[in-house]
Amino acid sequence: MARDQLQVLNALDVAKTQWYHFTAIIIAGMGFFTDAYDLFCISLVTKLLGRIYYHVEGAQKPGTLPPNVAAAVNGVAFCGTLAGQLFFGWLGDKLGRKKVYGMTLMVMVLCSVASGLSFGHEPKAVMATLCFFRFWLGFGIGGDYPLSATIMSEYANKKTRGAFVSAVFAMQGFGIMAGGIFAIIISSAFEAKFPSPAYEDDPLGSTIPQADLVWRIILMVGAIPAAMTYYSRSKMPETARYTALVAKDAKQAASDMSKVLQMEIEPEQQKMEQNSKEKSKAFSLLSKEFMSRHGLHLLGTTSTWFLLDIAFYSQNLFQKDIFSAIGWIPPAQSMNAIQEVFKIARAQTLIALCSTVPGYWFTVAFIDVIGRFAIQMMGFFFMTVFMFALAIPYNHWTHKENRIGFVIMYSLTFFFANFGPNATTFVVPAEIFPARFRSTCHGISAASGKLGAMVGAFGFLYLAQSPDKEKTDAGYPPGIGVRNSLIVLGVVNFLGILFTFLVPESKGKSLEEMSGENEDNENSNSDSRTVPIV
Repeated sequence: MARDQLQVLNALDVAKTQWYHFTAIIIAGMGFFTDAYDLFCISLVTKLLGRIYYHVEGAQKPGTLPPNVAAAVNGVAFCGTLAGQLFFGWLGDKLGRKKVYGMTLMVMVLCSVASGLSFGHEPKAVMATLCFFRFWLGFGIGGDYPLSATIMSEYANKKTRGAFVSAVFAMQGFGIMAGGIFAIIISSAFEAKFPSPAYEDDPLGSTIPQADLVWRIILMVGAIPAAMTYYSRSKMPETARYTALVAKDAKQAASDMSKVLQMEIEPEQQKMEQNSKEKSKAFSLLSKEFMSRHGLHLLGTTSTWFLLDIAFYSQNLFQKDIFSAIGWIPPAQSMNAIQEVFKIARAQTLIALCSTVPGYWFTVAFIDVIGRFAIQMMGFFFMTVFMFALAIPYNHWTHKENRIGFVIMYSLTFFFANFGPNATTFVVPAEIFPARFRSTCHGISAASGKLGAMVGAFGFLYLAQSPDKEKTDAGYPPGIGVRNSLIVLGVVNFLGILFTFLVPESKGKSLEEMSGENEDNENSNSDSRTVPIV
């Protein structure tokens, strides 16, 4: 421990796990619960939107969203998320974590409600409204990434910090599951109240007028958990690390944390001011000094998150094939519109229950035992193995008798993504950068991930199309096929293993030790030439 470490920061590092830790996890975690609900619930209703607004008279199959509309509806929230991660990440370092934290929630609440509204009833008007508000919904969601991670890491003790930060992120799994469960309840209720024939029996009658309410309700309900958390967020004190190291108000930091930790903490304003006077001028973000200290770390966090999200979000390539193969989703024409929502929601809920949620909580349990580096390496390794195991004998897996094995492999790739880099790429950027750049650097890393998500979700949607023109989905050009796409994803995961070597292990170390702030504090007394960090 550096001898110039402020008592308030030391107290946080060595604090026993207390009720305030769990309160912070719930407050920050409910944001991620809402984020996941809002981002993933759109996949539950895209088929329904196609049936309602793009029905073609006399067609053999129900209407579907045209490729460009489907890409916009599914992808516009990712674009907003990327922008929000960069903007709110930067703002969190400029104005403080707490001041910005409430803003993101209000944006999410308002845009969740607005997503279920539309200007007019024509397809273009409905889709344009939906895309507009989902962009701004994504913008608010994006802000939650750097702020929640930074706040939780700055509140936590160094012994269990990884578990606390990953527990916040793990709430995503429950958000995905809640979206599926709510869609099951709503679709069941509408099916019981307004029964209708299958599409093949009555194409027009299979989509009841009330179906237009189903997708709107599912999207709008995302506002409820965010609104419930707003008051609690407004009452959270600013983190001591921001107040002391960035705002340079040691007295306020000590006062805030004395209440939180329920112990007396010496303000030490004089020590902090003395340290500040003894330091030379501070370096800026992305300066030569920053790059020499943290450039490779930032490359490591951005590249691994980018590569992970390409693989993670491209897994919807074969999701529809799996669901159809094992009978979770029958052919679209054999169901009415509401039944299709029910079947898709049931499938998503089962995947979340069996692989997504357990993967997240395995990380929570083991991240402070075996470390971030080991979990990330293991996750990328097994994702690589399973991608190649799916890809190389792909024709073997397409036979009906082998489909169960395919489903198991698919579930394991999800499990090791979540018990692996999907969690660690969120945790590490909140631990290894200086306090005054922490939120910004996490936002940059997260935005890089969302760029990967767009490549994975949409680039591979086109890439995975059959090379045979006759076999491509309607509106799509020929691609390289699913097998070759899976091989590419295996290579992407292997690159993730290599770039993980750029990311330092932060298990059991204080935030100031990881970022070099302790070292600067010690050296500033003996060497006035040392470049400061606050």
